[in-house]
Amino acid sequence: MKFDVIILAGGLGTRLAAVVSDVPKPMAPVAGKPFMDHILHRLPLKHVGHIIFAVGHKSDKIEAYYGHDYQDIPIRYSEEKEPLGTGGAIGKALHLMTQDTALILNGDTYFDVNYESFWQQHSMGQSPITIALKQMPFPDRYGTVLLESDTIVRFQEKQSNLPTGLINGGSYWVNKSIIELLPSTEKYSFENEVLEPFVERHLVQGYVSEGLFIDIGIPTDYERAQTIFA
Repeated sequence: MKFDVIILAGGLGTRLAAVVSDVPKPMAPVAGKPFMDHILHRLPLKHVGHIIFAVGHKSDKIEAYYGHDYQDIPIRYSEEKEPLGTGGAIGKALHLMTQDTALILNGDTYFDVNYESFWQQHSMGQSPITIALKQMPFPDRYGTVLLESDTIVRFQEKQSNLPTGLINGGSYWVNKSIIELLPSTEKYSFENEVLEPFVERHLVQGYVSEGLFIDIGIPTDYERAQTIFA
């Protein structure tokens, strides 16, 4: 089994700008190396066909560091000349796929998912998208997800004082066939214009993981990551 990996690395990093301003967020130093190194290190590389970096803001820093291969796996760059939103960035990167399936990851989020188990659920289901979910205490800063058996039935807006909830961990298995179902516009939100309509049609599975989840876009979590990865 081979799949491609798409890493979203084009965000502006406004929340982290006070701490790290000279490099894109995924290149922020964490325990002596770029944060993205920690993400790449976790991948089951023997199954990866290509790594595709969806880049934009300060993309030259990423390309200068990684070049065109990572441990003998070819790297491709999908570059946004202007911000296209999460959907536009993913849609553009999907056109560079060489395999039938891709694992999409956020370049500023580390989610220690069991990729083999995550893949098994995706491949056995009928959905073109499977999202890794994390049960979080007091998920005030995130929207939450309602799951029935393995199917996501609703995304809920952020709610304060919610004691616990499932959140979208930003890791997705997607089938290449979804390209035909994406909006025809260049700029759009993956969450609002792809995931929500797909959920209404019961086309999105959820996979719950108990693995470590850390989002370095928030300065407090960025500092926590220094200790975790030390």
